[in-house]
Amino acid sequence: MELARRIQVARGEEPGDLILRNGQLVNVCSGEIYPADVVIVDGTIAAIGQPGQYSAPEERDMGGRFLVPGLIDGHMHIESTMMTLANFAQVVVPHGTTTVIIDPHEYANVMGVEGIRYALASGRNLPLTVYAVLSSCVPASPLESPKQVLTAADLLPLLEDDRVLGLAEMMDVPGVLHADPQVLAKIEATRARRRVVDGHAPGVRGRDLNGYAAAGIMSDHESTTIEEAREKIRLGMWLMVREGSAARNLETLLPLIKELRPPRACFVTDDRDAVDLATRGHIDSMVRMAIAGGLEPMHAIRMATLNTAQYFRLDDRGAIAPSYVADILVVSDLAHFDIQEVYKDGRLVAQQGKPLFAPRTEQTTAAANTVKTGTIAPEKLRIQGHAGEVAIIGIEPGQITTLHLIESAPIHNSEIVPDVSRDLLKLVVVERHHASGRVGLGLVKGFGLKKGTIASTVAHDAHNLVIAGTNDADILIAIQAVNEMDGGFVLVVDGQVQASVPLPLGGLVSPLPVEQLAQKLQALDHAAAALGCTLEHPCMTLSFLSLSVIPSLKLTDQGLVDVAAARILPLQG
Repeated sequence: MELARRIQVARGEEPGDLILRNGQLVNVCSGEIYPADVVIVDGTIAAIGQPGQYSAPEERDMGGRFLVPGLIDGHMHIESTMMTLANFAQVVVPHGTTTVIIDPHEYANVMGVEGIRYALASGRNLPLTVYAVLSSCVPASPLESPKQVLTAADLLPLLEDDRVLGLAEMMDVPGVLHADPQVLAKIEATRARRRVVDGHAPGVRGRDLNGYAAAGIMSDHESTTIEEAREKIRLGMWLMVREGSAARNLETLLPLIKELRPPRACFVTDDRDAVDLATRGHIDSMVRMAIAGGLEPMHAIRMATLNTAQYFRLDDRGAIAPSYVADILVVSDLAHFDIQEVYKDGRLVAQQGKPLFAPRTEQTTAAANTVKTGTIAPEKLRIQGHAGEVAIIGIEPGQITTLHLIESAPIHNSEIVPDVSRDLLKLVVVERHHASGRVGLGLVKGFGLKKGTIASTVAHDAHNLVIAGTNDADILIAIQAVNEMDGGFVLVVDGQVQASVPLPLGGLVSPLPVEQLAQKLQALDHAAAALGCTLEHPCMTLSFLSLSVIPSLKLTDQGLVDVAAARILPLQG
């Protein structure tokens, strides 16, 4: 009889449970800000009233502070935070995030369909609502090697879970445009259940973009230019504005948001690591950044709340109104978006940037023992070649796209070798799910590393072992070290591990609280910088060098990938 009681409370016939009095309501439905009391019953908003209209045994005076809906992240990968969902909640709830929509495709690539089930189970019983969208492309393309390929038949049963909101980013653009039956089966099954289909279409324009949208794909978070974003909005797609750690697009796209104020636009973080979350914050940082860039606070807040909820057809959150969940932020100053208190389901869960709930111990055994490279012989790392030009992956700072460089090859004894004087490192990807011994080899430019090797089992999206190094000896030591700690990051110099970040959960996530994890990540970043690395977060950059669906060149265990052509490319002609 919760509904009957809520109606009675709303009509003033019964007292509520809690009243937030004397607040300034930021009404994202009407675009107004005005004085109001918020009446809460059973964790839900029953009424918005004038002062003195309603009663409750517990009342809290907001002192004229602003009442803002809880923030929603519309697209993120929990694995990219390198934290468990329980530890993630400890960090982001004090920053005002009350709902997230995760795509667990990192776990899915490492563990198969059980990885999605593991993520869903981890999101239960937290002071944070965790929804999921089903990983549509495992692997991201046929040019990567995951634990197992997930078909439409694997995913369909999960659509019955009420916490599953749809199909996650459809990265297989060629599969969509060429009407691959498996790709279309996933889309059609999702749309038949009235769920959303998220997109992933970096640089797709013109007729191809029309074909992509015609398939029923509804959104995209990969726009990096105003022209690309404008075209997607014009074709009816939702624009997800991303501000992650490696890919930061808000500053570039903000002029378009200010010009159009599109109703079908929202904020997402996609991939934001633990250090970034601990220092910059979460969706709240995007709200502040947008306001500082000249966007009206109301519109910035709407993009972080109601717009996101409407896209996902979540009609019970995203605003402060009757029948909505009582996810409410108390903000002292809209211009600076200073969050002082966070209410989740009508309960005060964070205050002055600190969580008021205890961390939960995560069940970890289901995601353990996932790193199986087998023994890699030294000859597996040799790149046979000849004098002449070589295709090289060029890093673009602040982006996850790369450049397709053509430069002369450093040659020694008929072998292509690194050259630190030209900032050319060897790039290696080792298959790590089935100990197949398969190794992809190439060169990368842009790390700045003068000596040593960096290795990572975070390697989007198949999450094989990716390594950038100045010499083969350190690369072999790094492979051994990563296997011994069951995944993570290592920095090896002269045969010694100088810094490491163990990630034993799927080779992706640490059970450590954010403070300890951030310290380890920062120690590795600092050690890399001391060796000449010019990247702010070298491991995050490294982790995207094997993603075979982001232009221009990438490296997987199968070889060098020409993303535009969707084929393996020889290093030399």
